[in-house]
Amino acid sequence: MAVIHHQFESIHPFYDGNGRTGRIINILYLVKEGMLNLPILYLSRYINQNKADYYRLLQKVRTENAWEEWVLYILEGVEQTSLQTIKVIEGIKNLMLKHKRKIREHTKFYSQDLINNLFRHPYTKIDFVMEESGVSRKTAAKYLDELDRLGIVSKQKIWKDNYYINTDLFNLLQNVSKL
Repeated sequence: MAVIHHQFESIHPFYDGNGRTGRIINILYLVKEGMLNLPILYLSRYINQNKADYYRLLQKVRTENAWEEWVLYILEGVEQTSLQTIKVIEGIKNLMLKHKRKIREHTKFYSQDLINNLFRHPYTKIDFVMEESGVSRKTAAKYLDELDRLGIVSKQKIWKDNYYINTDLFNLLQNVSKL
């Protein structure tokens, strides 16, 4: 993966977007090789946080054939990103269980479709709950307003629409770099 990434970055095929495309190629390669089941390794954060080393080591391979430092840099990025991703996934799983328990204890409308909806994105809308849970508009609104009352979501009116923010999930995702 490190060699493929360097080769791609060295040919620089696009005027803009080489870095993003190169990082996507990294993930696809790991999936192709069976090292990842899902493309969930976000190396961009590591590379952006260590950008000076990234460019220095890319150039050092070109000028000094210093592959070992480059490969070690990429491996460090994969390791750090993997550990952080595991923490995020565990955090999401724990939040799902917390919300599942709270909904079961305090409402009569628990469903796995509703839980999945609340964690698909950090926000949801009445239309999303209607589509995914197969309930009427009135019922979806009632569910979400009750979840707002329980503190599971926070209702925000933006223009004409109500958005229901899963604040725990939003905060987790917002603080990923601190995990």
